[in-house]
Amino acid sequence: MTPQCTFSVYRSPTAHLGRILLAASDLGLCGVWFEGQRHMPAAAHHAFSGSPVSDHPFLLQAQEELDRYFSKPATPFTFNVPLDLNQGTVFQQKVWLALLDIPAGQTVSYHYLAQRIGQPKAVRALGGAMGRNPISIVVPCHRVLGADGSLTGYAGGLERKKILLAGEGFRPEAL
Repeated sequence: MTPQCTFSVYRSPTAHLGRILLAASDLGLCGVWFEGQRHMPAAAHHAFSGSPVSDHPFLLQAQEELDRYFSKPATPFTFNVPLDLNQGTVFQQKVWLALLDIPAGQTVSYHYLAQRIGQPKAVRALGGAMGRNPISIVVPCHRVLGADGSLTGYAGGLERKKILLAGEGFRPEAL
């Protein structure tokens, strides 16, 4: 996590998603975590317990954009809030940037994404990088499925992955 982050709790309008912690640095949004999400930094766990509210401009923009994202189900939405992905390794950042190219309502496989970043044999490493994606929803790792189209791996939980995909209009039989 970037050393100087400001936190705010966003209350999702979708009850099953629960509270969402947002974090911002001077460079942009640097965290979006579901309560209880795996691989959440210790500072984020601590911030959740305090239920912070902030008027940081990137947090306010993220909250507005999340409101619009959730208010129009099945409508393609593009987040415009600046992102700070500096807390990851070079490989993780490469994966996270590739995730930004997956349009709402569409999905890709882990294998496809590994090929897309030029490392077709790095499927497991890619999955690990996605599991540590610090900016859930905005950096859409929920749009990556197993090779057979199954819902696999999501640090926020498979039920949340299913809700996000359904909200974007994606209707695979696996849902």
